[in-house]
Parts: sequence; C-alpha cells; structure tokens
Amino acid sequence: MEQSRPLDTLNQSRGKRVIVETKNGKQYVGKLTAFDIHINVVLSEAEEKVDGELKRKLGNIFLRGDTIILIAPQE
Repeated sequence: MEQSRPLDTLNQSRGKRVIVETKNGKQYVGKLTAFDIHINVVLSEAEEKVDGELKRKLGNIFLRGDTIILIAPQE
C-alpha cells in the first residue's frame, strides 16, 4: 500500500480549484497556484465565501499556513 504525504496531496491539487478554511472561520475558494513546506498557499481567481455565499472576489491572494485549518479540492 502506497503512503501519501500531505505535500504530495497538495501537489496533486496544484492548478485545480480548492477550498481553504482558516482559523477565523472564513472560506476562500480559488485555484491553488503555489505552496511551500509551511503550507503557505497562493490562490488565483480567489473568492471569499460566507455561509456558502460569495462575499467578494479577491483575485490573487496569499494565505499563511499557520492560519489554515483545512484545504480541500472543490468538486
């Protein structure tokens, strides 16, 4: 059985749309452009969502890894 590491999973999501949830309860949806070993991430075409509803369009954003609690592929 092949072991999957967190950074491998993130690498598979590069260039795809993901949902990122932060400690303050905000959700960001966008295309995962880049990340590093600290799970700092860059999203392009990013949108901020509140209760599943679009709050604002942000474009390119950088999120610090220590504020992130969840990164999930968007279906």
